[in-house]
Amino acid sequence: MVQSNDPFWHHVEEMKCMYCGHQFAKDTSISRIKWHLSGEKGHGVAICDKVTEDVQEAAFQAMHGGNKRHKSIASSSNVNDNAISTTPQEQNNNEVDNLAGDAGRTQAPDTMGQALERRLEEFDRWLMEDDIDNGTGGVVQPGAGASSSGGLTGNTNETPGDAVPTTELVGQAFKDHKKTIWSWLMHDEVSTISIYGMGGVGKTTLVTHIYNQLLERPGTFCHVYWITVSQDTNINKLQNSIAKRIGLDLSNEDEELYRASKLSKELTKKQKWVLILDDLWKAIELRKVGVPIQAVKGCKLIVTTRLENVCQQMGTQHIIKVKPILKEEAWALFIERLGHDTTLSPEVEQIAKSVARECAGLPLGIITMAATMRGVVDVREWRNALEELKESKVRKDDMEPEVFHILRFSYNHLSNSALQQCFLYCALFPEDFKIRREDLIAYLIDEGVIRGLKSREAEFDKGHSMLNKLENVCLLESADKWNVKMHDLVRDMAIQILQENSQGMVKAGAQLKELPDADEWTENLTRVSLMHNQIKEIPSSHSPCCPGLSTLLLCGNSELQFIADLFFEQLRGLKVLDLSRTNITKLPDLVSELMSLTALLLTDCKMLRHVPSLKKLRALRRLDLSGTALEMMPQGMECLCNLRYLRMNGYGEKDFPSGLLPKLSHLQVFELDEWIPSPKDRLKRYAPITIKGKEVGCLRKLETLKCHFEGYSEYVEYLKSRDETQSLSTYQIVVGLVDANLSFIGSKTIFLGNLSVNKDGDFQVIFPKDIQQLTIYKCEDATSLCDDFSLIKYATQLEIIWIRDCNRMESLVSSSWLCPAPLPLPSYNGIFSSLGVFYCYGCTSMKKLFPLVLLSNLVNLEVIKVFDCEKIEEIIGGTRSDEEGFMDEESSSSEFKLPKLRILVLKGLPELKSICSAKLICDSLRIIHVENCEKLKRMPICLPLLENGQPSPPPSLRDIFVYPEEWWESGVKWEHPDAKDILRPFVRFQKLA
Repeated sequence: MVQSNDPFWHHVEEMKCMYCGHQFAKDTSISRIKWHLSGEKGHGVAICDKVTEDVQEAAFQAMHGGNKRHKSIASSSNVNDNAISTTPQEQNNNEVDNLAGDAGRTQAPDTMGQALERRLEEFDRWLMEDDIDNGTGGVVQPGAGASSSGGLTGNTNETPGDAVPTTELVGQAFKDHKKTIWSWLMHDEVSTISIYGMGGVGKTTLVTHIYNQLLERPGTFCHVYWITVSQDTNINKLQNSIAKRIGLDLSNEDEELYRASKLSKELTKKQKWVLILDDLWKAIELRKVGVPIQAVKGCKLIVTTRLENVCQQMGTQHIIKVKPILKEEAWALFIERLGHDTTLSPEVEQIAKSVARECAGLPLGIITMAATMRGVVDVREWRNALEELKESKVRKDDMEPEVFHILRFSYNHLSNSALQQCFLYCALFPEDFKIRREDLIAYLIDEGVIRGLKSREAEFDKGHSMLNKLENVCLLESADKWNVKMHDLVRDMAIQILQENSQGMVKAGAQLKELPDADEWTENLTRVSLMHNQIKEIPSSHSPCCPGLSTLLLCGNSELQFIADLFFEQLRGLKVLDLSRTNITKLPDLVSELMSLTALLLTDCKMLRHVPSLKKLRALRRLDLSGTALEMMPQGMECLCNLRYLRMNGYGEKDFPSGLLPKLSHLQVFELDEWIPSPKDRLKRYAPITIKGKEVGCLRKLETLKCHFEGYSEYVEYLKSRDETQSLSTYQIVVGLVDANLSFIGSKTIFLGNLSVNKDGDFQVIFPKDIQQLTIYKCEDATSLCDDFSLIKYATQLEIIWIRDCNRMESLVSSSWLCPAPLPLPSYNGIFSSLGVFYCYGCTSMKKLFPLVLLSNLVNLEVIKVFDCEKIEEIIGGTRSDEEGFMDEESSSSEFKLPKLRILVLKGLPELKSICSAKLICDSLRIIHVENCEKLKRMPICLPLLENGQPSPPPSLRDIFVYPEEWWESGVKWEHPDAKDILRPFVRFQKLA
């Protein structure tokens, strides 16, 4: 397979992950490797559990359009009916075409503006490979050589999936049930097991423990597949879910019978699997779905449901009823979740026991109630809580789940209205959905739930604080560090609140083919969520009268091609309109009359060519036109005086309209994407749009910037005209020409391409002092990084340097920069001190990289990769005598530590003679790769010594890749004479085609 120059290829050697050692198939695409590194499950690829956090985040961004995840405090509560923290969410998010992914691009590209929380960040993408974008925003096509081992992810090598976070089972009955179910699974004659019980009683928690136990014993079953089944499931949807889990592509097959046949054949091949169908609401015929449970010996089905008749109708061999926990067990759980450090007076304790009894032995209710009362010591508050619970129980509808009145109590006792609105907004997403924090917070800002703060960063901090509070009282759960989820019962309760007085309509992910009937569009509606359905058109016969409707979410209706003007005729109060990921070609003209609109979101409407005048939308604060095929800039943009957020791509012109930006003086986020969709196919076209530096510099409230300056002079104009005290939380600035096949995303990044940086001899490239990533591409006349870019010495936060095809560059730091009048030694201290990744490719004149005098600064260096630099002689070059008058003997006997260096790759360096004249201690090394460096005769790396004086491999070492074999056998020596023998088990000789 021909590999692109995507930087993520450098995280695999010989198709083996550098972190966990996972072996990929030879034809594995770079997209699958990114999913492997990203930590995001549910894409049919095994997840790396040893990858560093910076690389994991970079891979995630690469597959999600550059959007970051926010790290949050994980909730401690998982004992409930949906206790799996990732698996069910991932599975259902995939069912609705990865709405979280497109919502990230649609609703929260401003996540780039969050403060940097890690020390090292990789590139997003260098090359736009042809195997990443399949029309679903980067989701890997099923069937690309993967099989799911475990409900989370899997691979063809039968690697077990990841255990799912959960909590201890509560009560003796749960422990007995677990033993019983396990014994049935081990019995050859048992193939089907069902578990039923009321909502909130702990069915999913029980099965989660079984699931984890299966993963802990990988020899028991080859595969474990977890499917969360929503209330509105059908055979087609269930077939899709299972197919995605097992890596089968059913996208080209519509007939249910043939789909079932394909599924059955694939499952028969797998042998010895366990299929878990969690939260089944109606009986299904396994034969019609394509689950050959009786035909394949050793395969098992586990079903959980609230309904006993589902178990009976499916004819499962064994049935377990999960009952509420006993009174004593309920009290123990209540106290545990209340906090063992909480001291209750005897009077309060008696009331607390009564409160716990009101939870009816349901773990979900007990946990939520205890979290709500945590920290309360006043006996009057406890008495009031008990009274409210009893009253709400009396008022409870007989058809409501038993736990509803408890959840409602917790909702009522949220500290303020904004927190309640935040909670209710979560219910607008589909059932069992993993909700990206950033998307949700962006909506809350759009609606004005979060307001009155000076910066967007402060608004997001407020939003994260609100979500943390909801997690703390167990009304939300942490799906992972960047996402939250809602238990289905909690969501049902939230929808019930939304529907009171007919104020909300939620049919997200309900497989609707057309808009709900007119009688459902009542005048009292304030929020409507129809996201991710299959609605194809909204005809003129639909003109709902909803004057108070503020939020309308139609995003993810990928088949929606037409919306009639009349639909918006009586929706004049709309504030948030999200049509992202629809297939419309024209935005209805009446949208231009929605003068209350604060957010208009059209991200990835790949067929959208026309947007009407925005002149009257003076209240608009967020406008997202990225991923559209607009033929011209919408008229009236200059009137958007309140706009805080603008994201768009090119629209047929090469330059952004001059004079427009100064009129948008409140902008906090300004992003111009380099790529636009091609309506004729699923590919994207490189069409950069350049902008005047002075006009960008006048945006005094800017926090996030992504733009392209045509030349260096415009870049300088920006730096000169901006407010010196202004500090962007994120910027990605391209200066000069970029090849069409190159793309990147960074946190604080400058990209210099095809510039004449030294044509006048006294040229000095200016950098912001907080730059973290620098890319220099085809700057042909640059001869030295620190000569032509001398101000780099002040960039002490620089983490990544990427130099490519600079054919006149001879060194990073030339001797003229150090001599004859070198800087005093303390002045060197900051230079490269934060550097984590250094990459140099195709610089044909490069002779040496780092000078020895700066070696002690490279304490954070993790990755050195040098490729195809045909003249390079030294990596860490020269001697201290060259630079400072020290003797050669000192440099050759000196030892320097590179404590974090884990990857050293040297390829295609025919003149390389020395890595370093000094000895190097690199105890974190994982990968060494030396290829076609036949003049290299000495490896200066000192191995750790045992007590007997013999060398030993660094504990982290995994592989040493070598070519040719003769170089290893006779051409190179290590510092210790026995080193080669010690390292022999790690050596992998390459066979180049």
